[in-house]
Amino acid sequence: MIGRVILALNIGNTHVGYGFVEGGQITATGSVPTPAPDRSFELEMIVDDALGRHASGAREGVELVVASVVPTATQALRAVATRRGFTLIEANEQSIPMPARVGTTGAGDDRILNAFAAARLYGAPAIVVDIGTATTFDVVDADGQFVGGAIAPGPGVGLDALATRTAQLPRAPLAIPPHALGRNTTEAIQSGTVLGHVGMIEYLVRAISLELASDHARPLNVILTGGLAAHPWASAIQGVTAIDPLLTLRGLALVHDHYAARTTVPTS
Repeated sequence: MIGRVILALNIGNTHVGYGFVEGGQITATGSVPTPAPDRSFELEMIVDDALGRHASGAREGVELVVASVVPTATQALRAVATRRGFTLIEANEQSIPMPARVGTTGAGDDRILNAFAAARLYGAPAIVVDIGTATTFDVVDADGQFVGGAIAPGPGVGLDALATRTAQLPRAPLAIPPHALGRNTTEAIQSGTVLGHVGMIEYLVRAISLELASDHARPLNVILTGGLAAHPWASAIQGVTAIDPLLTLRGLALVHDHYAARTTVPTS
């Protein structure tokens, strides 16, 4: 094997997204379902499968850089790295070079990473809207500080809840209906859930922008990311600067670059 092989992993509640870092860019991406907590050992299989798809077929000299919102998966990956001799960088509050405004606490590592990536790649001020199992809003002020945001259930969670917690409502496809005024049950569910989610995003972006207005005079960047950002309905959201489904992985590449020259890196 020649050189290093750097694998970025974004472990979410529903899916594990991965990509290789080459020349500071994300390449050869993929996504698989997140293993259940009692099957977190499957993460090693996911890593091996990804490495097997890489041109080098590397099993040594591997560097992993990971963002995870699933504690059991994080622990399993640490064990894999230790046993296999892989370098592991965990993107967390200690390792992500993202300042936070005084009084801003409790944000998940994935949210801080998204804010960091947005500020570096698109500029501040910025709002990142990450649409997945949850829809999160991560905000960077004009000074490049993480200042908080908002969290809502994702649109898929709403559709699942209606299908599983009501007696007669079906599971509707995650798509924009032809009319806001639903002509049948499926269209009515899509109007309330999908169009309602679009409206919620647009409202919160406007509200947050107004709260930031006194802090900046520069244009506000609004970046959509997450597993659902590439769906056609997401393009209906007004006021979006960019749609970047790989933003979190790009942030991991930036974190790796930040610590690549260091002998030791922060971990949890």
